[in-house]
Amino acid sequence: MIIEKIAESKFNDSVFNSTVFGKEFTDHMLIAHYKDGKWDEPKIVPYGPISMTPAAMSFHYGQTIFEGMKAYKNDNEEVFIFRPEKNFERFNLSAARLNMPQIPKEIFIDGLEAIIDLDRQWVPKDYGTSLYIRPVMFATEEAVSARASNEFIFAILLAYAPNYYDKPLSVKIADYYSRSAQGGVGFAKCGGNYAGSFFPTSEAQKDGYDQVIWTDSIEHKYIEEAGTMNVMVRIGNKILTAPTSERILNGVTRDSVLTLAKDSGYEVEVRPVEVQELYDAYKSGELKEVFGCGTAVVITQYDAVGFGEERAQLPTLAEEDSFALQLKKKLKDIQYGLAEDPYGWRIKIEEQA
Repeated sequence: MIIEKIAESKFNDSVFNSTVFGKEFTDHMLIAHYKDGKWDEPKIVPYGPISMTPAAMSFHYGQTIFEGMKAYKNDNEEVFIFRPEKNFERFNLSAARLNMPQIPKEIFIDGLEAIIDLDRQWVPKDYGTSLYIRPVMFATEEAVSARASNEFIFAILLAYAPNYYDKPLSVKIADYYSRSAQGGVGFAKCGGNYAGSFFPTSEAQKDGYDQVIWTDSIEHKYIEEAGTMNVMVRIGNKILTAPTSERILNGVTRDSVLTLAKDSGYEVEVRPVEVQELYDAYKSGELKEVFGCGTAVVITQYDAVGFGEERAQLPTLAEEDSFALQLKKKLKDIQYGLAEDPYGWRIKIEEQA
């Protein structure tokens, strides 16, 4: 791996005062090019713009995929990442679905470790803050021909992630727009999935909601995801969530939360969850919690759910009564090295000489 270090670091402690997610980029980025059926040697270079033709095929045909990960630092200045193998596997699943080349492990995993080690001073220590990691691949061949590109760039970007304000959000259940369809790309982490969600979300915001709970594209009968996250509901003392499928992203946080929930003694059911079941539970007082889970926020609670014209206000629960808050703390404590990690999820970034 070729490493070209920045002449003078941009880093100073004021970076950690930022309250904006994904804007404070670190000193370096990793870049690898795919051409003539193979990847070249990856380079870590100073972060900056990439020159591209407006005819690059990613701009026209949407061959773009990415992942979202985080790095954490403990009081001993040790840096860790969380379950990188899962992101590596999912990245290549996304690549296969969009007819893009597989990225080798020595570029993805070794590249992650090398660039995070190089920019480790950018990893904050405060609980709730982190260094966000964005692996991305996009088509670069110069052509306006409706086919798969033959040339690609793989990159890894790093940016400071401030602590999220834990204000509960409100969500409206979609009864017309859909995030994905059977046989589509819902399980892939590709740019189009997100672009297509922005307009329905803005419509929900006009109705006084923050995000959308997506439902199946045929009957709008079953809940699937919430915003850009997997969604879970608590009815009584049972946690329910939809199974992953061609329409639903197999979230790393989702998998981690389900594992912790089961090992903590909570009753968990992974099965289709009907909108009507949620509504009936709300009416009977059994709908205790609805929450989303994903890399950026870990777990976020919802305080209201929109069923058509009806706004269902959910109870406000203290941490000792909230499954969502208890699971969030358990997961974050593992990520930040404050609790034992019996699962081997936390991977230390070794310092290179």
